[in-house]
Amino acid sequence: MIKILMIEDDPEFAELLTEYLSQFDIQVTNFEDPFLGLSAGVYNYDLMILDLTLPGMDGLEVCEEAARKYDIPIIISSARSDIEDKVKSLELGADDYLPKPYDPKELHARILSLLRRRDKQGAAETTPKSDFEIRGETIYYKGEPLQLTPAEFEILSQLIHSQGIAISREQLINASSVMSDSSQKSLDVIISKIRAKLGDPKRIQAVRGVGYKLV
Repeated sequence: MIKILMIEDDPEFAELLTEYLSQFDIQVTNFEDPFLGLSAGVYNYDLMILDLTLPGMDGLEVCEEAARKYDIPIIISSARSDIEDKVKSLELGADDYLPKPYDPKELHARILSLLRRRDKQGAAETTPKSDFEIRGETIYYKGEPLQLTPAEFEILSQLIHSQGIAISREQLINASSVMSDSSQKSLDVIISKIRAKLGDPKRIQAVRGVGYKLV
């Protein structure tokens, strides 16, 4: 099944597309609010269909943020026919632009064509880009700077560099030059504090018999 994230503030139009695409084993989840759409776990979807005229946030801003944070194909579906909007959308990361009104058959064809191209490029599944960025002595999480102690900075940096791979407790302890206590209990305390500052304890997972892993 193909899963599509749609951000469209016209509920009737969204329902029409949802019903049409469902017959091709395509599941559409629509959000009228762009902020809710962007926080809906974008990486769980195969493709995004995005309107440009939205409440509270212009579709071009949504396009830019989605393209920057996620590796997901984006089809602009908009009644705005200005060539500048089309060019800007493509420059910001959109993969296709479909001016309204259009036949749902054309949208279906473009979805399949775009996903086929992604398959050939070895990118059939969308994955999130890293939420972490290290700039000098500061770590940014989802674009916001984290207030970390030197020990927390060193431990989290090590986890970021090996994201997705379990690191032993010994490696993490040895990676820190400022931990006052090199015991594993002290490491557990630091990890707990980092989790709290991230606001998502699931991002750092304990791997039994090994250590910790950043996901």
